[in-house]
Amino acid sequence: MRRWVSWFAMLLCVIGLTGCSLPRVTAEERLFLPLSVEFLDSYTLTDKQFKDTTVGGLSAITYNRKKDLYYAVSDDRSDRNPARFYTLKLQIDKPNALKSVEVQNVTTLTDETGQPFAKGTIDAEGIALSPLNSVFISSEGAVNDNIAPFIGEFDLQTGKLKRKLMLPESYLPDARGVAQTRGIQDNRGFESLTLNAGASTAPPAEPFRLFSAIESPLVQDLELPNTKESLLNRFLHYQVIGTRSTIISEHAYPLDPKPTGAIDHGLSELLSIDQGGHFLSLERSFGLTGFRIKLFQVATGIASDTSLIETLRGAKVKPARKELLQDLNQLGIRLDNLEGMTIGARLPDGSHSLILVSDDNFNNLGQITQFLLFRLNGLKG
Repeated sequence: MRRWVSWFAMLLCVIGLTGCSLPRVTAEERLFLPLSVEFLDSYTLTDKQFKDTTVGGLSAITYNRKKDLYYAVSDDRSDRNPARFYTLKLQIDKPNALKSVEVQNVTTLTDETGQPFAKGTIDAEGIALSPLNSVFISSEGAVNDNIAPFIGEFDLQTGKLKRKLMLPESYLPDARGVAQTRGIQDNRGFESLTLNAGASTAPPAEPFRLFSAIESPLVQDLELPNTKESLLNRFLHYQVIGTRSTIISEHAYPLDPKPTGAIDHGLSELLSIDQGGHFLSLERSFGLTGFRIKLFQVATGIASDTSLIETLRGAKVKPARKELLQDLNQLGIRLDNLEGMTIGARLPDGSHSLILVSDDNFNNLGQITQFLLFRLNGLKG
């Protein structure tokens, strides 16, 4: 009899007929993954020369799980070195220390004819490994220098351009300076690039998704100077099947307002972490007090498709949602110009690693090429 009374009491508790209370899960909590990050180590790359090139300007990084290698693109726009990406080997030792970063190769990016890009024709900022034995690279675009933005696919071994993806006209500048009314801002274009998680190891014939976000809002989306609201960036969502690519949708990303005293502020990286529309994003500011950098989790599940909206200024849209994972300035370490981010090799305990890299702007006097190692908790797969 006592057993039946006990079970009946439990049933009443479950269906809410007694005073028992169950933990409530908010809609916000259901939207995001239960993630957290743990800072493990920092490493400064001191090797500045490799095969007659200056190693620096590393603005993005991607991981080749099959070969346990990383590819980092250089955003060098000078005439000293060609456009290029480096192959790196990172050694992570127990207890989760980033022991070394070794440059193993450099690959020159070339145009469709196999010739190195001329100075002023490419500004490489994002890189993502694809299952097609290639890397996709985003060229940010610099309006005042007449460098057009583009997203291209390059052969992994030769560096030769295989194709460019179509960009919406709304991203293409219609003029320079005060006359510009449409398109990316000067040096604020396609800063980040990512493929859906797991795409790089999928069969070549399988469709995959590509996402690329701009650093700051399009000119036509700029808010009024006295606004207190977050500005809205845009990011594109492509589906790629073999040699075909199609824009599936576009979403708005809510950029934090520029911090007080910051000279430069924007979205420096976006990284897909699952198949359910979750990303990590890196926002970076620079001012008299140095770099200020925040890492967010982003969810796009309820975001509006903004591809047909001419201007986001005053538009009623649902942007992607984000929550702060880590204010990197609270780590108590020196921070440089962190721009690249990737899920890396598994840590010795089997958990996911998260690798960040900085762009030193080839400034040998005040900046460094910095690698940060984190443990990413709560990510399945």
